[in-house]
Amino acid sequence: MDISFLLYLSSGLFLGWSLGASDAANIFGTAVGTKMVKFKTAAIISSLFITIGAVYAGSGASQTLGTLGSVNTLAGAFMTALAAALTIYWTVKISLPVSTSQAIVGSIIGWNFFAGKHTDISILSKIVGTWIFCPILTGVIAVLLYFLVRFIIRHCHIGLIRQDCYTRIGLILAGAFGAYALGANNIANVMGVFVASSPLHAVNFGTLFSLSATQVLFFIGGIAISVGVFTYSSKLMTTVGNGIVKMSPLMAWVAVVSQALVLYLFASQNLQHFLISHDLPSFPLVPVSSSQAIIGAVIGIGLAKGAYRINWGLIGRIAFGWILTPVAAALLCYISLFFLQNVFDMEVCR
Repeated sequence: MDISFLLYLSSGLFLGWSLGASDAANIFGTAVGTKMVKFKTAAIISSLFITIGAVYAGSGASQTLGTLGSVNTLAGAFMTALAAALTIYWTVKISLPVSTSQAIVGSIIGWNFFAGKHTDISILSKIVGTWIFCPILTGVIAVLLYFLVRFIIRHCHIGLIRQDCYTRIGLILAGAFGAYALGANNIANVMGVFVASSPLHAVNFGTLFSLSATQVLFFIGGIAISVGVFTYSSKLMTTVGNGIVKMSPLMAWVAVVSQALVLYLFASQNLQHFLISHDLPSFPLVPVSSSQAIIGAVIGIGLAKGAYRINWGLIGRIAFGWILTPVAAALLCYISLFFLQNVFDMEVCR
């Protein structure tokens, strides 16, 4: 692998680390916050299934992101990813679970403006629409699932010890599914801007399996996300797990499953093809925000339990972060590209 490419890719690796530090809280934050799953266990499971999801099913959402803006030089991709990563790093430092999707979309728009490229408004509106629709959909699914599971528990007369065991197993399985869906949906945020300019080649492992050049790139991104999970995600897990509303183990399971389902809906090419082939409405393959999804689920459950339980002050801070993130990333990217081109004389666009 070319050393210069690794230097350019470092910003994508930093963004992957930031995503792992921030968004692992959305997978296992409720489980760790309720002390049903240990952090180390959560980190191992998250890392493994994020990487599998990224390599196996990450291409769908990356195609949509590439349509929004095809960053066509390595230097431009480097700065686009770096601007998003720095924005996310700043929000992680102040313990706000913001959206990596919003950060990279803001950065791409900043690159489009600097490069004089057209921003496809139809694609942008589709992506922005999911920022509104995603937490609402997750909240609705969470409420319905919460009442369904509670009804089953009440009528099956499951003992407390057995219920506790089932809940722990359920949280681990739900977390694995959530991690897979996160990798499949959000690897586009980490490595999508490098797809057009990557010099990587396909790798063949004999008769076992092979990885395309894009899958190799996504595997590297998955490793970076995993490092972020292990090194810096524990603090945000507490914020998501109990900061917004006090979570019971049952509520934690419902929140994780609801979030995972929504991420999967917006990432699965197979599901989209199945729905279209049967003349059914399908979900667009776009990188949605796992932060918005899990918070939508937590708020939905909190409303079902009683609005007084919700920390609305924290919700307000998080919502402000969602608005600020794409704007800050776009401005930072535009200014940084200017310096990279005019001070360091590097080609950031063609």
